[in-house]
Amino acid sequence: MNAKNSISQELRDGLKELRLPTIRHCYEEAARGAENESLTYEEFLLTLVQRERENRRQNREERYLRISRLPVGKTKDSLEIKRFPPKVRHRIKALLSGYFIDKHENVLIFGNPGSGKTHIASAIGHELIYKSRKVYYVSCSKLVQDLLIAKRDLRLSKYIKKLLGFSAVIIDDIGYVQQSREEMEVLFTFLAERYERGSVIITSNLPFSQWEKVFKDPMTAAAAIDRLVHHCTILELNLPSYRLECAKKLGLIDLESNNKGGEKTTDA
Repeated sequence: MNAKNSISQELRDGLKELRLPTIRHCYEEAARGAENESLTYEEFLLTLVQRERENRRQNREERYLRISRLPVGKTKDSLEIKRFPPKVRHRIKALLSGYFIDKHENVLIFGNPGSGKTHIASAIGHELIYKSRKVYYVSCSKLVQDLLIAKRDLRLSKYIKKLLGFSAVIIDDIGYVQQSREEMEVLFTFLAERYERGSVIITSNLPFSQWEKVFKDPMTAAAAIDRLVHHCTILELNLPSYRLECAKKLGLIDLESNNKGGEKTTDA
């Protein structure tokens, strides 16, 4: 093996040991480009570092999206933000910046079914991932069941600690499905443990005045609300269903007759 090949092999081995795969695969091409463009040593090195960083960013983003379980397609780009009142639009844009994460603040989104709660929460989640933040999306009923299983297996604390590894946990549809007292106890335990240690983003079709129905006890409901609102932003979406609006535009539903109990149908 000649000296040049020996150096190349040693360089590849060193880059592999240092876990710099992008540089290992592109340094020869980059070196030829640097020669053609008469780059300085620093410029050549910067080119390699930038490629490595970009590749790692993309891989991290893909990994975070995979583990987040965020709904596909519910991003900032697909959010029809003009539907919302100016005040709500301003708050949504601020939340998309992710300013609340480092402060461990919460986001509470209330509104009727179809008003856009899940889409807003998901769009915030996607933007956080683009900023290299770990996010976990889960329906309230699924989270409760996972917490109950962890409690049964005597690993509830371990599971809650695992969830603390996420910058934000998005809990969709609190109150949509009525839970038992035992189920709400584990949910309260999770919220209490996460208080001031990590952000939660919650969507609900029930205002706080009806959360006693969720937690089965006025004291527990008050304690949960107190922790959630201590550091939070609240969005109230008093809007008609976006899905019904789309159906009306397509001619599938006559909203006026539907409000009276009638329904417009289409031919099969």
